[in-house]
Amino acid sequence: MDSALRRDIEELQRASVAQIRARYREVFQEEPRSKHRGSLFRRLAWRLQALSEGGLSEAARKRALEIVNEADLRVLPPRVFLDAAAGGAVSGGNRWRFDRRIPRPGTVLKRDYDGHAIAVKVLVDGFEHQGRRYGSLSAIASEVTGTRWNGLAFFGLTAMRHKKKGGNRG
Repeated sequence: MDSALRRDIEELQRASVAQIRARYREVFQEEPRSKHRGSLFRRLAWRLQALSEGGLSEAARKRALEIVNEADLRVLPPRVFLDAAAGGAVSGGNRWRFDRRIPRPGTVLKRDYDGHAIAVKVLVDGFEHQGRRYGSLSAIASEVTGTRWNGLAFFGLTAMRHKKKGGNRG
């Protein structure tokens, strides 16, 4: 890396977000979509270095295109296929099976409640708790607690969904 480029990148490190965004517009000839300082800096520094010293080699460009073309291949089978292979119905009355919050058949859900360990096995067509079959987690939660419960909430299956979205209830 030559001294002029090094000096330019060091100046960018000390620059404000507004200055980095202005330089981004100069170099890329477009409006930056991000306001994240670190992301803008890294992208801009990489681009300045690529312009100064040359970008990817032709071999690297070809390999990148090969990787992109291979990305169309599916690595894992669809969830519906796995559920059908486990003996579940692909269509029909098992509408709850399409709820992604419910784990795959064979999974055991555990929860401590009022000093008791509660274990529920997920079946293809329902749930099993203490040798009895139930059609929903809510039915199990209500029986265990004596009051109405959302079964997904009782077994902690809704918290992951909210964490992924970045939201926080309560």
